[in-house]
Amino acid sequence: MPVPARPCAGSEIELPFLSSGGAAPKQRRYRFEPRKMWVWRRAKFLALTAAVLFLTYTFIGEAAVVPTASMEGTILVGDHLIVNKLLYGPRVPFTKWHLPRVRTVHRGNIIAFVYPKDPSLTFLKRVAAVGGDKVEIRHDILYINDAPVPEPYVVHRARLRDPEPEDMPAQIIPAGSLFVLGDNRDNSDDSRYWGTVPESNVIGEPLMVLWSYDAPSRDWLDDNPVREMKFFASIMANLFTRTRWSRTGELL
Repeated sequence: MPVPARPCAGSEIELPFLSSGGAAPKQRRYRFEPRKMWVWRRAKFLALTAAVLFLTYTFIGEAAVVPTASMEGTILVGDHLIVNKLLYGPRVPFTKWHLPRVRTVHRGNIIAFVYPKDPSLTFLKRVAAVGGDKVEIRHDILYINDAPVPEPYVVHRARLRDPEPEDMPAQIIPAGSLFVLGDNRDNSDDSRYWGTVPESNVIGEPLMVLWSYDAPSRDWLDDNPVREMKFFASIMANLFTRTRWSRTGELL
């Protein structure tokens, strides 16, 4: 019986048939390309990192710098804070929906909120009174529902223009609103001057000091591009000498 000749390398060969009657396909060789694999892995890592940062910033917390001295005594100019937003019903991006608000604001809480007079601004103050409370100030002393409130965190600076102790007539805070004050009581723009804050404006509460750098308010607030670059260069040059290292990680 003649033996069929074996095909030469590179010649076309007939596919062997399976028991089911179908032809077994040729095995496909995958070519390993290290450069494409490296790019794909890095792209996945960057996309995942961006998604995690976006969700963290939107729903959990964000870093914010304090440019003014209204909370001095507790929070200093140049403090960079981690603000917790998760418990205060953060807005779902690109929609008008909000997650459920699970945290109730109480007297004494420090909150970050949208300034009622200008929604582009975020303020940081301490809650002095909540909806239904009667609030007044007698000779620099805060009274809530006719009872004096101990405030060991309050700072009073020398007042050159008005050295007399402050008095504020009693008022009832509307339901769903908050009366807020700065701890630096003589240098704070707060509810004494522009009214109450709707609870829906609260966006979070500061958790801790991430980093603190000693520089005046004018440097943090200056939006001139040239002076901003000079200030940034100054931070790089004085990072170790003007960083308030003792405040790093301080809980609020």
